[in-house]
Amino acid sequence: MIITQNTPQRFHAKQPAQTDILIIGGGIIGVCTAYYLAKKGVSVVLCEKGRIAGEQSSRNWGWIRQQGRDEPEVPLSIEARQLWRQLVEETGEDLGYQTTGVYYLAEKQEDLENFESFVKLARKYELDTCMISKAQVYEDVKGQPGRWIGGMYTASDGRIEPGQATVSIAKAAERLGAVICENNAVRTLVKSGGQVTGVVTEHGEIKAEQVVLAGGAWSALFASNAGIRLPLLSVELTIAATQTVPDVFSANASDNTFALRRRQDGGYTIALKNRQTHHLGLDSFRFLKEWLPNMLENLKGTRVKPCAPQNYPDHWRQKRRWSGDEQSPFEAMRVLETIPEQRQVAALETAFADRFPQLKGTKLQSAWGGMIDAMPDFLPVIDCASGHENLHIVTGFSGHGFGIGPSVGRLLADVMTGKEAGHDLSEFALNRF
Repeated sequence: MIITQNTPQRFHAKQPAQTDILIIGGGIIGVCTAYYLAKKGVSVVLCEKGRIAGEQSSRNWGWIRQQGRDEPEVPLSIEARQLWRQLVEETGEDLGYQTTGVYYLAEKQEDLENFESFVKLARKYELDTCMISKAQVYEDVKGQPGRWIGGMYTASDGRIEPGQATVSIAKAAERLGAVICENNAVRTLVKSGGQVTGVVTEHGEIKAEQVVLAGGAWSALFASNAGIRLPLLSVELTIAATQTVPDVFSANASDNTFALRRRQDGGYTIALKNRQTHHLGLDSFRFLKEWLPNMLENLKGTRVKPCAPQNYPDHWRQKRRWSGDEQSPFEAMRVLETIPEQRQVAALETAFADRFPQLKGTKLQSAWGGMIDAMPDFLPVIDCASGHENLHIVTGFSGHGFGIGPSVGRLLADVMTGKEAGHDLSEFALNRF
């Protein structure tokens, strides 16, 4: 389920005059935060400029993985796996969650060496990640003979239907008392003496004791207007869905250039790995200092092209300053819908047939673009903003965020109600740049 501007509005709540906590952004992070706050009985309002899960939270791969993460994210991913299972039971909703395992497939010796490094880390956290032989790979995956020489596997990892899951959790949060407002953009923050005391939306002011910015690819633009430097850039990925085909592989897998997931409807979601596009905008130059140290490694496989106004928050003519009385950029582009690159769509068809010759001739049912909010070190920001007391910035998940959405939402709900996060968040500090 890819959610677009044309998707019917599901959440019609009118915004109240005040709330304990106001969340900006209706992706998986904002929705899970609202759910866990509502579960505690806290007054919470979530404002989404367009549709719940309208952007990356319905456009991602749909993997729930612990495997292959940077160490600071590993504890979050372990907790999130447990919380996903609980959410299925607690919400009574069909999230499309299944424990199917994740495979990383090696095409060269260097890949195996990198996998072995993660397996050592996995042992530290008692994960079930293990190396698998070439023979085991082909027993499980049944792909083109000779392409892979071995792999890494985590049996406890899984998959989910991302748009379906995010909307379902939002419905559960609403049943618990959360106020969810679609088609309602937050324009600006309201401050008093260095403290954030609320927001101004397109429908007026909401007073709030605390505010969460979980705006994904739009976060840097919102933060900049509020006087906060957030060195976030975005990259666009092209993803596609095949028609219903025989089930030749039920889990998630990727090699150096291709990834896939079996879907509930009997098709596969497929993507080109390490093949993305960065649309060159003003922030590309504003944040060059932060990005330079790791640019060659982090932007490997990235195509750079001029920014087009119709498909990117950072285009050259973008409005950069506005007040609460003015229409914001968020109202001008309710849902960020990028156009999939046809060269990549064609490459996806070729890659799928190459990996699984028995399914040659499979047609693509649909293709779409998704915009990933990335930080220079590819770790998110989970922090309060200096000079903006009561504002929590939770963004920049760099394509890793959907799977850990529940654990991030849970820890935010605890922190904002005076409890410990339960995880070391020092690596996610905003001032690390």
